[in-house]
Amino acid sequence: MRTKSTKNKFSRKKGLPPGNLDFHGVILTENTSIELIDFSKDDYKRLVSPDSQEIFSAINSLNFQWINVVGLHNVEHIKAIGNKYNIHHLVLEDILNTDHRPKAEKQDGYFFFIAKMFYSSETGGSHFEQISIILGKNFVLTFQEKDGDVFDALRERLSKKESKLRQSNIDYLFYRMIDSIVDSYYYTLEKISDRIEALEDEIHDNPTKNDHKSIQSLKRELILLRKSVYPLREAIGKLNKEEDGLISKDTNLYLSDVYDHCVQVIDSIETFRDLTSSLMDLYMTSMSNRMNEVMKVLTIISTIFIPITFIAGVYGMNFHYMPELTHKWGYPIALIVMGLLTLMMIIYFKVKKWF
Repeated sequence: MRTKSTKNKFSRKKGLPPGNLDFHGVILTENTSIELIDFSKDDYKRLVSPDSQEIFSAINSLNFQWINVVGLHNVEHIKAIGNKYNIHHLVLEDILNTDHRPKAEKQDGYFFFIAKMFYSSETGGSHFEQISIILGKNFVLTFQEKDGDVFDALRERLSKKESKLRQSNIDYLFYRMIDSIVDSYYYTLEKISDRIEALEDEIHDNPTKNDHKSIQSLKRELILLRKSVYPLREAIGKLNKEEDGLISKDTNLYLSDVYDHCVQVIDSIETFRDLTSSLMDLYMTSMSNRMNEVMKVLTIISTIFIPITFIAGVYGMNFHYMPELTHKWGYPIALIVMGLLTLMMIIYFKVKKWF
C-alpha cells in the first residue's frame, strides 16, 4: 500500500503557477509506453510504442481510438497527447499529480475522470494506482502510473469483431472502464474478507502480537478504500446527471448500475470496518484472558507454597530451644506435612474447579 512521499509532492508544487506540467508522484515504472487500439465495427488495429508520433501516424480518423499511456513521469508524452486532442493544461496538470481525489469534470468537448485502481498482492496487502480517463467524441485516453491494469478483458473483447464493445459507441468503452475499476474493489474486498476470517480464527486459537499489526493494516486499507470510493460515487453520479451528446441515454443506464455497485462497495467497507473494530476488541479480550490464565497459574503456585514457606520459615529461625529440631524424625515429618498440605490444596482447587 502506497502512503509515502505525500509531503514531498506538496512541497514540490509550492510556488508553481497553475497548469505547470511537472510530474508529482512516485515513479512506479522505469519505461514509458503508449498503447493505441484503433477500432470500428469492421476494423481493428493495436500498436504499442514509446514514440508518440508513431502512435499518431497510425491513427485512422474515421475509427474510434483508445490511447493508453503507461508511466506518467515522461511529461513529453502527456504534452504531445494533450496537444493532439486539445486537452486543457489544467487537466494535464491533474493527470500528472498522482495524489488526486477521484472526480469527474465536464470540459469543452470531453469528460475528464479520475479514479483509483486497486490490486491485491500475493502477500495479502492492497496496492493502488491512479487512473485518469478522458472521453471525447471518438476517443478515450487513459493515463496510468505503471504497466498492468484492470482492462485486459476489455482489450480481449475489442479484438473480437462480434463483441458489443466493437459494435457500440466509444462511450460504452468508457462505461466498461469505470465498471472494471469498481469491480476491482469487489475483488479487493473479497481478499480483505478472507483475511478478516483468517485473523478471527487465529485470534481465537492463538493470539499473537502480529495479529495486532494485521488488524491495524486492515484498518488502514479500509480507510484508503473508503477515501477512494466515496468521491468515486460522487463522480459517477455527476456523470450520470450530465445531459451531453458524449454519453448516450443507454450508457447512462449502465452508469446508474455502476453507481449502485459503488453504494454496495461502500456498505461492504463500513461492514468490514465494524468487523475490524470487533476483531480488535476480540484480540484485546483474548490477550487479557491469556494474561488472566497466566496469573491464575502463578497465583495457584504461590498459594501452594505459602504454607510450605511458613513451615520452612518457622524452623529456620535458629532458636536454641525448639523441640522438633532435636527429634529423630523431625525432618521427615516436616517434609510429610509439607507434602500433605500441598496435596490438600491441590485437591481443594480441583474441587473448586479453579484449574
